[in-house]
Amino acid sequence: MDIFKKLLRKEEKIVFAKVYPFILVVGGIIGILAASILTIEKIHLAENSNYISSCSISPVVACSPVIGSWQGRVFGFPNPLLGIVGFTAILVVGMTLLAGAKISKRWYWLSFQAGTIFGLGFVIWLFSQSVYDIGKLCVYCMAVWAVTIPIFWTTLAYNIREGHIKVKGKIRELLANHFGKIIAVNYLLAIILIFIRFSDYFYSLIG
Repeated sequence: MDIFKKLLRKEEKIVFAKVYPFILVVGGIIGILAASILTIEKIHLAENSNYISSCSISPVVACSPVIGSWQGRVFGFPNPLLGIVGFTAILVVGMTLLAGAKISKRWYWLSFQAGTIFGLGFVIWLFSQSVYDIGKLCVYCMAVWAVTIPIFWTTLAYNIREGHIKVKGKIRELLANHFGKIIAVNYLLAIILIFIRFSDYFYSLIG
């Protein structure tokens, strides 16, 4: 039985190692596209304060208020520019792994993990600001949120599996082998919070 479990774990590790680069590549591409569109929308809004963004389709789903807010340029420049740089780096790492390169340096993966931690933390903050402060949802921003979550958790799982991050016991089992459930919980929590915040609007669509 122990031998069977070890073989199963080995097979899971091989499958995950093959899937993980695709998650980075797909996430990187979606992130770059969303950030690029947001950058273009920001330029249009800067040229014309009355410009209505392409994703402003309802009282709740409206990008212009989000893009034009101070939260949209926290570091003194539009946030999407940071996204373009960050998601390009993610895409490069994913393509490197797909090409068959074996990156074994621990500092490299810890640095990459630190980048995903910053990305997830920034996304959580932007989510709270968009939902509770600005009171609007931006489609392209939500696309960025949607890909940042799996990129972070799968990177963490990869680093734990490869021994770059040392975690033991049940916590290791949870983070390394049940990241899919964690990602699903993250999505579900975000959906619930959005529904509660804008429940009046959603109910009005039904009624």
